[in-house]
Amino acid sequence: MDLPRCDYFEAGRCRSCALIETPYDEQLRAKERRCRDLLPSVPASTWLPSVAGGVRDFRNKAKLVVGGRPASVTLGILGPDGEGVDLRDCLIQSPGIRRAIPRLASFLEATGLPPYDVPRRRGELKFVHVTEAPGGVSAGGELMLRFVVRSERGLAALRRGLPALRRAIPNAAVVSVNLLPEHRAVLEGEREETLLGSSLAMDLGDGVPLHLRPRSFFQTHTGVARELYAQAAAWVARENPASLWDLYCGVGGFALHAAERAPGGARARRVLGVEISEAAVRSARRSAREAGIAARFEVADATAFALAADPAALPESVVVNPPRRGIGAELCAWLEASPVRQVIYSSCNTESLARDLEAVPSYAVREARVFDMFPHTRHMEVAVELVRAG
Repeated sequence: MDLPRCDYFEAGRCRSCALIETPYDEQLRAKERRCRDLLPSVPASTWLPSVAGGVRDFRNKAKLVVGGRPASVTLGILGPDGEGVDLRDCLIQSPGIRRAIPRLASFLEATGLPPYDVPRRRGELKFVHVTEAPGGVSAGGELMLRFVVRSERGLAALRRGLPALRRAIPNAAVVSVNLLPEHRAVLEGEREETLLGSSLAMDLGDGVPLHLRPRSFFQTHTGVARELYAQAAAWVARENPASLWDLYCGVGGFALHAAERAPGGARARRVLGVEISEAAVRSARRSAREAGIAARFEVADATAFALAADPAALPESVVVNPPRRGIGAELCAWLEASPVRQVIYSSCNTESLARDLEAVPSYAVREARVFDMFPHTRHMEVAVELVRAG
């Protein structure tokens, strides 16, 4: 694959894509070697061919820092001096997001709101988060726009400006404003006000649209996410469990794709998703209802839910997709002592995955695969299928 020429990287303005000058095949081989080094207990024969992420136009979400001045905003990142660095032509973003960013900049300039000045701790506009549904703008793809502001002043101005925003970006399906009054190195605050719509439908082309609310998590690479869900569903189908739990289920991606009828239609698989975010659970329930899938979803902490479960009602298979810290010692110990036959573990942090695999010695890796969710960086997604040894 030919690498894109990134003017931002060459000029030293942005180094986020640290590997962008490394041939893509070499990037992927380095990630595969790193996985094998960090996961020595995974037999070489179990690794499936990696899923490539491509070299440009792949990212479905932009988290843009608002910088500059009221009449001349930048949308991108903060430089070392705390000033905004404009990255509106970043080539890893989807074409639909790139087309929307200049319009967003013009809209924000028209509001007159000052960008937040990090060194001086003053100003109003902090971030804009843009998420694109599959399809792209030219194909009717919709956008979710989240503005992060410092105070009620910013909220009021954006509410007044909503008609102008809709004219500028007519495919905006969801618009919300998040209030972050504190000077903290975080991307959002506790309060979210929705101005338009409720959720963005991420239709992966498989009949199971996933509904994202403004604070929901979804993988940043739609194409690789599609392959990840399909791989997990294939692993589940091979084991054909009567029951499955999806812990840390988010908006239900793994659960909904694994909740097909058993071969021959003799029985429906009992699928339960567990997620601590109430908004994500509402989205998962909506997706299940619209797709006619008989999966259930509950709001709970994954570890606490498992530890409190009735031993007589435990599942045959479990899917886990935890944050970077991994599933932790308690949940590992629960799995080790449980009758669960199959565990599918999707991880964005190979180090925590390695630690957790060491804590479940009763399971053996049957297959493993690298999913290059984050091209041009050293980050990756790794999924492993574990089965009871012997």
